[in-house]
Amino acid sequence: MTLKVFVDGQAGTTGLRLHDYLSARDDVTLLQIDEAQRKNADERRRLLNEADVAFLCLPDAASREAAALTEMDTCLIDASTAFRTHDDWVYGLPELADSQRDRLKTTQRIAVPGCHASAFILLTRPLRDAGLIPDSYPLSATSLTGYSGGGKQMIADYEASPRDPRLDSPRPYALGLAHKHLPEMRYHGRLAHAPIFQPIVGPFLKGLTVSIPLALETLGVTRQQLHDALSARYANEAFVRVMPLNDDSVLDNGSFDVQACNGTNRVDLFVLGNDERAVLMARLDNLGKGAAGAAIQCMNVRFGLPEDKGLAVYA
Repeated sequence: MTLKVFVDGQAGTTGLRLHDYLSARDDVTLLQIDEAQRKNADERRRLLNEADVAFLCLPDAASREAAALTEMDTCLIDASTAFRTHDDWVYGLPELADSQRDRLKTTQRIAVPGCHASAFILLTRPLRDAGLIPDSYPLSATSLTGYSGGGKQMIADYEASPRDPRLDSPRPYALGLAHKHLPEMRYHGRLAHAPIFQPIVGPFLKGLTVSIPLALETLGVTRQQLHDALSARYANEAFVRVMPLNDDSVLDNGSFDVQACNGTNRVDLFVLGNDERAVLMARLDNLGKGAAGAAIQCMNVRFGLPEDKGLAVYA
């Protein structure tokens, strides 16, 4: 099978990374739009409808416009936030639930998760399904991410020479506590309320970790129960690795390596802490499993290809 693929938004950070993945494959024919035509609606419509699968790497409004231009013969895989909780689109996280791959195989509309949301949901959804966290539990989460998640302008700012010295320190943002990933965190995490979520951008290109603190005595659970539920859920998942409990070797001299999944489509999950307090942690490459890698994984599932085709588990 050779798939005709169009990337709408090919010049953006995710679009460029998708191009890297796709150009290395022998089962894909890339349809390219001339730079002078990239805002021409008629030319975009032609390419969108000529493709077997089109990746939308666009702002929300532009993704909605592209979806309106596209007939149902084309499978759309959207990387924006526009459709992640939309009933007519399937959430592009194959590991979400046992039925998720079946849904992905039969849809023409896939919404790729956000990077922060992927890490948060992979940690919390199995615990909600197992009844270890009530839907009304007041969850909070912190995310530390590389600057590539901020797009081309942020990348340019961080890689300028000389660089603004203020960018040498981690920078908390979205301080109004209304981050755009919150709706999907709540909806696909099966929560009654969105978590209190604090993202922080660091002075490194890529890599992301989400941390979720839990009061074990309040919940009436143990770290072992949390670890067992995550291990059972992801036992057969190629791209999700639950790290050993009570094993200091999973850390880097007692510290956490945010960038250890870079260059892969892998997610590492951790249960850390003590008998009274735990912290759940997930790490991934925010340009891999957090964006372009996740989109390729969804394409592989949708078209019955090996799920790991073109994707690395280990760097």
